[in-house]
Amino acid sequence: MADEVGVSRPRPEVVRIELRRPERLNAMTADMVGQLHQALAEAGDDPSCRVVVLTGAGRGFCAGLDLAGYGDAPASAGSPGTGPVHQGLTTQRHIAALVQRIRRLPQPVIAAVNGPAAGGGLALVLAADLRLASTSAVFAVSFLKVGFSGCDIGTSWLLPRLVGAGRAHELMLTARRFDADEALRIGLLADAVAPQELERRVTTAIDDLLAAPPLSLALTKQGMWLALEMPSFDAAVELENRQQVLTLLTDDQTEAMRAYREGATPRYEGR
Repeated sequence: MADEVGVSRPRPEVVRIELRRPERLNAMTADMVGQLHQALAEAGDDPSCRVVVLTGAGRGFCAGLDLAGYGDAPASAGSPGTGPVHQGLTTQRHIAALVQRIRRLPQPVIAAVNGPAAGGGLALVLAADLRLASTSAVFAVSFLKVGFSGCDIGTSWLLPRLVGAGRAHELMLTARRFDADEALRIGLLADAVAPQELERRVTTAIDDLLAAPPLSLALTKQGMWLALEMPSFDAAVELENRQQVLTLLTDDQTEAMRAYREGATPRYEGR
């Protein structure tokens, strides 16, 4: 099986995961989805990894599913059975579980959107914690255009929470393309920069993330997403209270305070 996902270590504490089907704008196959699951799982289990960068090779981020030849998901990915409904549900769960896996990673995930991100590719962007793009990137929900529901791969939950229900509904119902400038304006992106500046912008974001203690960073990711699901303000405050006490009792918090007061670079030990 050809490597459709590449994993590298551009610097200590950072794992870079690259989708590698540039001739198809990195459209997803069953093999790619399986390899991406594996790469994300390995990053999540790696105690030396503190930040994950997800990007695409060539001129695209991810054009969604490869409708010309996706392939079959492994039987273990879904419910047992060989009928068409069972097979379809297995495939659907295998794909959708990617965004759930990204959300559950302890490390923050940066989506470095170097080009078109449509359908399932857009869903990967939405699931990331920090979304940075080249101004050459374009986006589309796109599921309706090929006859499926516009609610797919977590998009119906993630998109309204990022850009608001009104705008999300319009984008999902029309499946229209929108560019990086609009994505930035409506709050989908944290930043959009010239193509030649994207790598530098990602590096700056990594620097900012690595300046935080490991547990503080992981708990902030967990807390900020959980806050979107909580039934009340008081519940969110109680979770925050517990996070603050947990981090207060770590050696890394003491080191962060020392470095802040002295204007020095902190040295964290994950303790």
